[in-house]
Amino acid sequence: MSVSSRRFPTQFESFRRPAIFDRFFSHIKRLPPGDKLILSILFIAFIVCCLAGLRELEKTFLVEQPARGGVLIEGVIGSPRFVNPLLALTDADRDLTALTYAGLMGIGADGSLMPVLAERYEISEDGRTYTFVLREHVKFSDNTPVTAEDVVFTVERAQDPSLKSPEFANWASVRAEVVDSRTVRFTLPQPYAPFIEDTTLGILPARLWRNVPNSQFPFSPLMERPVGAGPFMVTQVIRDRNGNIKEYNLAAFKSYATGRPYLDRIHMKFYAAPSELASAVRRGAVESAYGVAREGALRAPYARVFGVFFNPEKETVLANDEVREALSVAIDRTNIVNNVLGGYGTPLMGPLPPGAGVPSPTLPDPAGRIEAARLILDEGGWDFEEGVGWSKGETPMPTITLRTSSVAELKLIAASVQSDWEALGVPVEVELYESGSLTQEVIRPRDYDALLFGEVIGRDRDLYAFWHSDQRKDPGLNIAVYANEDVDALLTRIRTEIDPAAVSADLARAGELIASDYPAAFTHAPDFLYAVPNDLKGIVLPQIASPSDRFATVASWHRYSEFVWPFLVSSK
Repeated sequence: MSVSSRRFPTQFESFRRPAIFDRFFSHIKRLPPGDKLILSILFIAFIVCCLAGLRELEKTFLVEQPARGGVLIEGVIGSPRFVNPLLALTDADRDLTALTYAGLMGIGADGSLMPVLAERYEISEDGRTYTFVLREHVKFSDNTPVTAEDVVFTVERAQDPSLKSPEFANWASVRAEVVDSRTVRFTLPQPYAPFIEDTTLGILPARLWRNVPNSQFPFSPLMERPVGAGPFMVTQVIRDRNGNIKEYNLAAFKSYATGRPYLDRIHMKFYAAPSELASAVRRGAVESAYGVAREGALRAPYARVFGVFFNPEKETVLANDEVREALSVAIDRTNIVNNVLGGYGTPLMGPLPPGAGVPSPTLPDPAGRIEAARLILDEGGWDFEEGVGWSKGETPMPTITLRTSSVAELKLIAASVQSDWEALGVPVEVELYESGSLTQEVIRPRDYDALLFGEVIGRDRDLYAFWHSDQRKDPGLNIAVYANEDVDALLTRIRTEIDPAAVSADLARAGELIASDYPAAFTHAPDFLYAVPNDLKGIVLPQIASPSDRFATVASWHRYSEFVWPFLVSSK
């Protein structure tokens, strides 16, 4: 057999361009330069449009989801001292504690509680026993496992009176025991439905804290560089030349129980005063800060109620129902919200804040409130004489002393209330106190006719400490020295009810009774304001009880996104 020397065409050589393309390119070559430029531009535009169309078509099939990466620079007022869930006292302490520690339960986006370190929990039929099972492989930031022993250790330290933990009252009568390495059981002396809220307490690693005596707890290096199971962990602490902490650098904890946070880092900067923080936000030195009002700031209901609380035991004229009612009706709550709070608040006539799931009583007509208040006094047997004032029989209306904190906002509110009461014809004197003096000299001994103050209600909506009659004396928080047997019964029952619908119904009834008795002239609930950068996504603010609650969903915050096929979407 012989092999021919003839060369066969290659794959490319066998390809012949169709004649139509030859004629097309021949015409293009003969075009003037200007036409060629126009044609080139049109061709490029055509390609861009095709690519854009393909991109939009792609988006109809792909799903956008958060992507990891990015840094957030947060500004905070104050300097942290106790970054520890058992001793955190200031907002700066609680912010860092919320970021670096985690509890069995945490706050969800809708404000309800969700398991974090816990995988699941069960409540006994009698409402006294709570059993929690930890997630498998849950870790502290030093990559050691979180166990039931750590949970019990944390609770037992909270229960130790010598530590003087703010958490003592929540845990004092609870028995905690290890069932196995992943299971812990809490036994209450009696049913207490709000207990589940207490299980948001951050868990300490027992192996690191066990040998630290209570007297040395505040001075442990772990206060500054905590080891917790939260979404972030401390990588750097920066001090000024005087040794004061000025900055904290936090990195995402990759083994966080509910999934690694999307942000890589959070950089915390601390400022001495609100004016310094506001200036830093304006300059761009920090990107996010709470309490700063600026365009686009996020708003959330604050679980706080402000009002003027009456003390009929100090000023007997306030024992008259019509006097308390008239003083309440006379207050221009709309003016307080709009002109003192800059519109960042909600006027109130009842003891519960917005977001509590219970409607507030109807506000009086701002235009007719003074006339309505005068009518209430008239019908109550009071007579008004120009230049003399109100009197009932031989008893003249005394001067009401209104005491409050010297905080700028409360001073302005007190001035507004004073103006309204004087317009009604009731003489008023305002006395201002520093915060510590107000607590020790005024509130604790119940030394006031009327007290302008705020109450932190909390997400559990438990009004017992504020309105039950057995809380009228210090250290109780019933600063209106209020007593109503029906309210007492409702508030006691609410604490043992498990059914949310029953709780809401009883809470609504208790709120109605309290509001109708006018033990206080409730004024407003402030809004929680949180200034954040425009490109920070995934932020959902629940009802805020403490400013650190803004970090409830921090693991889901993100600055970047990516498009992926639906079957690749993260389950986080």
